Amino acid sequence: MTALTKDRNTAERDGEYVAYAVGADKKLHAGSLVVLDAGLAEPGNTAAGLIAVGRAEEHVDNTGGAAGAKTVKVKRGVFCFENAAADPVLAAHIGASCFVVDDQTVAATHGGNTRSVAGFVVDVDDAGVWVKF
Repeated sequence: MTALTKDRNTAERDGEYVAYAVGADKKLHAGSLVVLDAGLAEPGNTAAGLIAVGRAEEHVDNTGGAAGAKTVKVKRGVFCFENAAADPVLAAHIGASCFVVDDQTVAATHGGNTRSVAGFVVDVDDAGVWVKF
């Protein structure tokens, strides 16, 4: 393609909601932290190389199903998740990355390169860690 020489009507998505194909034999609960592993959605878990994409908006059970047999609606935004007791996110981490422990918990560090980035810490309060995806 060459550079534009006239106006272009560029298609747009708001990016707030996205549907992702669910990985084989995976179950996601509504409200859970969702990650992509090789482009397929699964519940957040401790592993390197995952891409956190947001919060599951629905319960999807692909147990026994093939990869991509079902999709899950995921919302991007700022959501509150549990704070890892053994590696807590502190107010000093606001603006920095936090890391996925499981589908409802984030931690302050990558745990020796065993955890993937969840998102950016927006706030830490009594409710938990507010994470921006």
